[in-house]
Amino acid sequence: MGEILPFKKPKAPRKGLCQHGFHKWEVCKAKQFDVKQGRLVTVYRCARCGKEKVTAH
Repeated sequence: MGEILPFKKPKAPRKGLCQHGFHKWEVCKAKQFDVKQGRLVTVYRCARCGKEKVTAH
């Protein structure tokens, strides 16, 4: 018989702090201009969970 390999469950991404509102915001430079509003915006993306927030200037 062949060897039996133990399979591990894939781990879920850590969202511990993000669940309580403590995100790790980083500036996303891909989108800097909003066509609908017609002005510059800053897009922030959380490094842990991927949530985005937008602030207009």
